[in-house]
Amino acid sequence: MSKSGHALAKSNFEDLRNDLYIGGEWRPSTSGMRVDVYDPSTEDVITSVANATVEDGNAAISAAAGAAKTWAATAPRKRADILMRAYQIMTERSEWLAGLISRENGKALPDARGEVTYAAEFFRWYAEEGVRLNGEISTSPSGNNRIIVQYQPIGIALLITPWNFPAAMATRKIGPALAAGCTCILKPATETPLTAYAIAEILAEAGVPAGVVNVITTSESAPVISAMLHDQRVRKLSFTGSTEVGRILLREAADQIISCSMELGGNAPFLVFDDADIDAAIDGAMIAKMRNGGEACTAANRFYVQRGVLEAFSAKLAKRMGKMKVGIGYDPSTQLGPLVNASSRNKVASLVDDARARGARIVTGGTAGAGKGFFYDATVLVDVPAGADILNEEIFGPVAPIVAFDNEEEGVALANQTEYGLVAYIYTKDLARGLRVSEQIESGMIALNRGLVSDAAAPFGGVKQSGLGREGSHHGLLEFTEAKYIATAW
Repeated sequence: MSKSGHALAKSNFEDLRNDLYIGGEWRPSTSGMRVDVYDPSTEDVITSVANATVEDGNAAISAAAGAAKTWAATAPRKRADILMRAYQIMTERSEWLAGLISRENGKALPDARGEVTYAAEFFRWYAEEGVRLNGEISTSPSGNNRIIVQYQPIGIALLITPWNFPAAMATRKIGPALAAGCTCILKPATETPLTAYAIAEILAEAGVPAGVVNVITTSESAPVISAMLHDQRVRKLSFTGSTEVGRILLREAADQIISCSMELGGNAPFLVFDDADIDAAIDGAMIAKMRNGGEACTAANRFYVQRGVLEAFSAKLAKRMGKMKVGIGYDPSTQLGPLVNASSRNKVASLVDDARARGARIVTGGTAGAGKGFFYDATVLVDVPAGADILNEEIFGPVAPIVAFDNEEEGVALANQTEYGLVAYIYTKDLARGLRVSEQIESGMIALNRGLVSDAAAPFGGVKQSGLGREGSHHGLLEFTEAKYIATAW
């Protein structure tokens, strides 16, 4: 077994690679500084990782630039074979990776296992899709010339990922970048860098050449990223994170006119009409709300329930959420792990306290853990007033605020009463109503009688303040290309 494979086979996560991965080599930060990585379940330090400087960021760009020409010229089938091997390795080591994700992120093992499956699928999808990046040829309307369109790699890509899905957000960006022929630099969140480094090892073992994928972590994100975005060699920015940070990055990227894909915040409405299958809606709500403990941009944030089924839905949801076992994420019996850090838990508690102070009633939960670990109980709120912060901010936690509505027009208006537009959930037995409401809701994605929209084969992204561009599907591949038009005649 290779050295890389041997390291990944171990169960002791403290032995993971934790230096910067640049040009196929593991190296310390030029400053020698490191960043501690914590276990959210215990608040203990797992290990530390190298803390990249501006100089390290420049070195990563240079490594990506050095590998760019050869990787772009690599046959699509060869790139696809490498991605497929990466998929196979991730699948073989899925249980180990799930344990690692749970350890540094806090999510319960079932959620972590689901993430590994989802993350690996992006490598398989783009292994298949990368060989289908077909150009176009047509005759101009005048008949005087031919129009030839080729799709070429856009260039070096800077990929910035969040802590909530440390594997899936990385592979959702790396997969299409590599399939399109781009080299890249991945900058994961400092809360969850170990998964990113594990993926770097997997890619190296799968055959990705040195310099094609580089990974750096830094607690000094602002200066390091700014310097990278002002390097003329960087031509693509793909970011998943908050709308607030996204706006800053867009301004920075504008100086070099860098192509940007931005998957930003959400405030997803979950509409339940009085003709819905309530049991199916509850099942969907448990997925839409409680996947990753609510720490997801796609999480149902606002529950709008038609008055005729309000009592039944609220009672059943509270019963299901109240039974969830809260505990250490990597305990096999845990259903709800901790939030990622103290600030996340405090924000959730603050939102619940604000809603309660404004008249909302807690049906279940509403309590933070008293001991070690960043725990917060699964919570259901009813009679939530319109002015409550919890209806206007992304909760990012296991809390479901429920509001009544009377008719379809009011439900749609409430759903659209936000600056965000990432995803919306609709439950109704009336297909015509479901499609009609889907068209009226201002959102990039709609889950109609489903609690899950994420799929590697589907275009993932939002409208309004929820972002620009799409990830996944063929659309995600095109984000890493430039369309070159050649005019000719024969």
